[in-house]
Parts: sequence; C-alpha cells; structure tokens
Amino acid sequence: MHKLAAPAVLLAATMLASCNMAPKHIRPDLPVTDAYPEGVDMPAGAGAVRATEIGWTDFFADPRLERLIREALANNRDLAVSIAQIEEARGQYRIQRADQLPTLDGSASYTKSRTPAAGIGIPGITGFTQEQYRAGVGVTSFELDFWGRVRNLNEAARSQFFATVEAERAFRLSLIRDVATSYFTIRESDERIALAEATVKSRQDGLRIAKRRLDAGVTSALDYRQSETLLTQAETELAALRLAQAQARNFMTVLVGGVLPTDLPEPLSLAQQTESPRLEAGLPSDLLTARPDIIAAEERLRAARANIGAARAAFFPTISLTGSFGFASNALDDLIGSDTRQWSYGPAISLPIFDWGRTKSNLSVAEARENIAIANYERAIQGAFQEVGDALAGRRYLAEQVSAQERATTAQRQLASLARTRYREGVADYLEVLDAERNLFSAEQALLQAKRTQAENLVALYVALGGGLVDGGGG
Repeated sequence: MHKLAAPAVLLAATMLASCNMAPKHIRPDLPVTDAYPEGVDMPAGAGAVRATEIGWTDFFADPRLERLIREALANNRDLAVSIAQIEEARGQYRIQRADQLPTLDGSASYTKSRTPAAGIGIPGITGFTQEQYRAGVGVTSFELDFWGRVRNLNEAARSQFFATVEAERAFRLSLIRDVATSYFTIRESDERIALAEATVKSRQDGLRIAKRRLDAGVTSALDYRQSETLLTQAETELAALRLAQAQARNFMTVLVGGVLPTDLPEPLSLAQQTESPRLEAGLPSDLLTARPDIIAAEERLRAARANIGAARAAFFPTISLTGSFGFASNALDDLIGSDTRQWSYGPAISLPIFDWGRTKSNLSVAEARENIAIANYERAIQGAFQEVGDALAGRRYLAEQVSAQERATTAQRQLASLARTRYREGVADYLEVLDAERNLFSAEQALLQAKRTQAENLVALYVALGGGLVDGGGG
C-alpha cells in the first residue's frame, strides 16, 4: 500500500502550488456623487432610523396590509420560482465544487468463460472453463489544477449562487412594495368611491329639488339641466372608480397567490398610512451593502472575473491523474490477498496546439462579460441612487403638496357653500354653483390621490434603502 503514497503526495503538492489567473476583485469606483442632492429632503431629525434596522411589520402600521404581505410572501408564484432558482444554483455550485476533488469509483466483476479444444490448437489438450473475480477502486481523469482552472470555475459557480440568493431577496423587496402599492390603490379607490357615492346621492337630491322648482316655475330649464350635469359627472366618476377598484383587487389576488383572505382585519384610513417611522437616508455608499440587487450585481462581477481565470488557464496544459487499486483471482475465496493485488497510476497531459482560435476567443468572451458585469454593477448603483433620490424628494415635496391640497380643498368647500347660499338668495345664478360643486369634487378626489401617492413614496423610500428583508418585532 505504501506505493500509493507517491501519487497522494503529488496530488497534495500540486493543489498547494496551483496558481490563480483570475483578475483580482476590486470594486469599481462609486459611479455617483458622495451624497444625495441637497434640498431633496428635510433633515432626518431626532428618532430617525436606518431602513435596514426596522422590520416591515414595524414599518407598516395597517394590520390588513401586514396580513396581505404575509400571504404574498408565503404564496406568490413568482417568489416560488425565485426560491426554486436558489436551489438550482446551489446544485450547480455543488456539482462544480465536486470537480475539485477526485472521484473514487468502486467496481466488482465476475466472468466465466469456456475455451474449446479446437480454439486451443494443441494436441491432447481438451477445452477448459475459467472463472475470474475482480474487485477494486479507481480514480479516473482527476485534473491536477496547476493553473486554477477548476478552482476558478468553482468560484464562478459559487458567486452565481450568491447572486441568485440576493436576487431572491431583491424580489422579496419588490413584492412587498407591489403589495403595498396595490393596497394603497385599493384604499384610495374605497375612499374615492365613498366620496363619489355620497356626492351622487347629494346631487340626486339636488336634481329632485331642481325638478320641483322647474315644475313650479321658480327656476329655469337651464338650472335644471345644470343640476343634471352635476349628477352625471359624479356618476361617471363613480363607474370609473369601481372599474379601477376591481382591477386593483384582481392584481392583489395574483400577488397574494390566487385567493384573497376573507378574514382580514379592519384597515386604516389612507391618511394613517403615512404614519411610519422616520427614515435616515445615510450615504450612497451604504447602498452597496444594503441593497440586495447591488450585492447580486457584484457577485455576478466576481463570477465573470473567475471565468476569465478559467479561460486563461485553458492556454496551458491540462494534467490529469488516473489510478486504480484492487484484486483479481480465479477463486472467490482467494480474492483478497497480497498475491492477488493489482494497481496502476499515471498522469495524462493535454496541451492545446492549434484550435483555430477557439481558446483565444473564449478568453475574449470572458473579458467582454467582465466589462458587461462592471457596467451592470455600476448601473445598479446609479439606479439605486436615483430611486433613493426620487423618494427623498417625494417625501419632502409630496408632504408640501398634500398640505397645500388640504388647504385648497377646505377653501373650495367654503366656496361651494357660499355659492349655494348666494344662489338661494338670488344673488348668483346656478352656473356659479355648478362650477363650485365641480371644483370641490375634483379637489376632494385630488386630495385622496395625493395622500395615496405620498404613502406609496414612503414605501418606495423604505425599499430603496434596503428595508423590508426582516419581519421585525411586530409580526
């Protein structure tokens, strides 16, 4: 058995001496400025927290929204595909990693053969029957990784696996954002439908009064038709809102896995959806470790660089080792013994001489893919920077917009009340009431839209900063 020590020592030496031809992984320079644009957001103030430090159950105050997010994370089909892709990548990594180690195969065989006398050709010798037993283990074509080719392929597979894991985490964030956005759309449509229904009822009453005044000769047909116009405007808006609500519910059904739960808790109003913790933006460089999509892009860059190492190694000889050890005997009882041992080992060398540019082209492809990976990595950072910048600006200016719209709605409500009073007193015609009522209805609808947009923007900021990867203490 000591004769097998030589290949073992050779194997250990070559593995220790193997070199790595892959480019060293260095992060490219940050392709954005060191800070977010000034003036896009108000100071965070006391009590502000990092998005990565607060779980999504603590960020969202609405219990109904929290339940829907849980359903989506458990049952969404696209997320199930993303999780399955992790298992696929893990399997590919394990396959590639196994190539770094020798494959040991065991074998056993039994043969029985008969040779006739005619086949022997020696006078006086009759035919005979022979039995042969064999058992052994062997290593077939184990590559001695002098140039790091196998090791770089393993590194590439590992980085691809990590990238798939981060891609699944990024999809989770986008799913949370989509559920919240769809939910806010439903809440907006609920409140706008309630407003439109109340408006329709009020204008139906107004139309009945206008009809009685017309029949009594107190008012003109023009005033009656203007009242009718007010009613049809509200009815048209109500039908459009119900359509949008149905579509939003259908989309939510897909997000949560196909069936909307029936035992949902009571929701919060649209105005209460913005009562979330104050988030601290931090620096753009923080996104490199907070955003899973950026981490995934960096892992793909690592994989591309490892593949360059494997492509470079292909220019050098490939050295493989084969070996076997076992026993052979004509009798099963005497199979295992010192006299029946058989063994063999030896290297095989393959050197590329002329392949019509195939090896060089493979290296060119690997280098081009590295450049693509660098550009994708930088684009991921720039996209994240833009998303955070947009959300920070939205946090500031949407708050100002909602405040201004609330004041405008209050003023329009007072104006409509004044117009109705002036009409009853005969100071103004009904056209003034028509304009005031129409403007009030539009202002109230615009206020609900602004509140929904503000709530969506806060969720966008939370996700853009890398929040939402943990449940938190509220779930």
